[in-house]
Parts: sequence; structure tokens; C-alpha cells
Amino acid sequence: MSDATIFHNPSCGTSRNTLALLRHAGLEPTVVEYLKTPPTKEQLRQLLADMKVGVRDVLRSKEPTYQQLGLGDAKWTDEQLLEFIGQHPVLLQRPIVRTARGTAMCRPSERVLRLLPVDRVPPFTKEDGDVVVDDGVRA
Repeated sequence: MSDATIFHNPSCGTSRNTLALLRHAGLEPTVVEYLKTPPTKEQLRQLLADMKVGVRDVLRSKEPTYQQLGLGDAKWTDEQLLEFIGQHPVLLQRPIVRTARGTAMCRPSERVLRLLPVDRVPPFTKEDGDVVVDDGVRA
């Protein structure tokens, strides 16, 4: 079993940095490219429960599809929103990481440090040149 799973979009800098941080920590996560292989409704429900958030908390409200579908309208139920994510996985905020220590939306990417099942990792340089220093605090 992998030490971690990342619901990843390789086109997203935050997602790429999060994946790189996991690997920098010595983990080889299971990578789920959710645009190619969207999570099922049951998987989404479990991720939401694990993160203790609602469906609206993981929707990308700035995504054009969100606007086109009018998903900001309160008329949509959680079940309907889950259906929309299944039909349009680009609506799912990313990256989501699951480890033995918990599950979290890793925005910004350094949020993944709290989930690492390892001790403090050496400094890491993100794509934009920012340096991430691990304070060793875990969830």
C-alpha cells in the first residue's frame, strides 16, 4: 500500500508542487489524475467526510463550468453537486491528499507537510522559487 494518495492535476502548479513535496519527503504516492479518472460519488463522499467539509467547499467557483452551470445557486443539493463533479471533474478543487495522518485540500501546497508520515523534511524549492521549510508539526 502507498503511503499517500494524491488527487492530482498535472496542469496545476499547486498540484505539481504538492506531488513534488510528497516525493521530496521520500513518499511515492498513488497518483490519481482525477480529470482522466474522476472519483466516484462514494469516493467523493468519503473524501469530504475525511476532510470534514461540505461539497461546496471543494468546488472551484472560479471555474467557467461552475459559472455556466449556475452552481452558486443554493437550489443545488449536495447529491446534485456530486453529480456535477462526476460529469465535470474540473470542478473539483485540487490537490486532495490522503495519508495515514489524514486527508486535506493542499492549497497552498505546503499544507501537505501536516499530513506527512515522516519526520521533518529538508527545505524544498517550489516551481516559482519559493522555499518551503518544514517546521515538523504534523496533524
